[in-house]
Amino acid sequence: MGAVAVGLTLGLLGSGGSILTVPILVYLLGQEEKTAIGGSLAVVGAIALVGGVTAALRRAVEWRSVLLFGLPGMAGAVAGAAAARRVPGALQLVVFAVFMLVAAAAMLRGGRRHEQPSLPRSASRLAGDGVAVGLATGFVGIGGGFLIVPALVGLGGLPVALAVGTSLWIIALNAFAGFVRYLPLLAAQGLRLDWTVLVPFIVVGSAGSVVGHGIGRRLPQAALKRIFGVALLALGTYVLVRSAGRLLS
Repeated sequence: MGAVAVGLTLGLLGSGGSILTVPILVYLLGQEEKTAIGGSLAVVGAIALVGGVTAALRRAVEWRSVLLFGLPGMAGAVAGAAAARRVPGALQLVVFAVFMLVAAAAMLRGGRRHEQPSLPRSASRLAGDGVAVGLATGFVGIGGGFLIVPALVGLGGLPVALAVGTSLWIIALNAFAGFVRYLPLLAAQGLRLDWTVLVPFIVVGSAGSVVGHGIGRRLPQAALKRIFGVALLALGTYVLVRSAGRLLS
């Protein structure tokens, strides 16, 4: 069920997958924080890629933005994963929880200012946002779709439907770059990914992403975002309390 929720969320909203993946791996499956973050990068990257291919077949991807946002994001993801080596897993989850609460606030606010595309702005602004999102991806394992989609609309001048498909390719690029850099970190600490969990997660989640993308075109995005925002607010608060308690104990 967790994999289905991740895939559906990515397909419906173009974001939110990894924000569910890490808590599922940590609190439902009992994985260590750093292992869960590394696994999340693999899962979300693969699911986003499947969703991105589906979007590309529907011509719902703007490739210029993928390059301008995604390539700098990959560099940021590598740097974020390298920085994660120096901090405890509990601190990573505290930062992760803060991102969850930021995402919840953005979704509950409604994002009306991002519902209409603006005139495209400079490539440097997109690249700068790409690096920032990539850093977050590499450090705490989030895909960053809740940041990418508004940036593509507000800075890139894309319609929301096109921004969602484009964001899936950016998420995939960032996640895979972070994952490759994260593997040596896990090996250095004697940690291993559990592929018996991750592979079924990817397969089921990818199917959910394709289904979600099709359903999402028929459902009101504002209502979906409010529902998901409430869920994120509750889950983010839980993760923050649990992780801060571990950090301070």
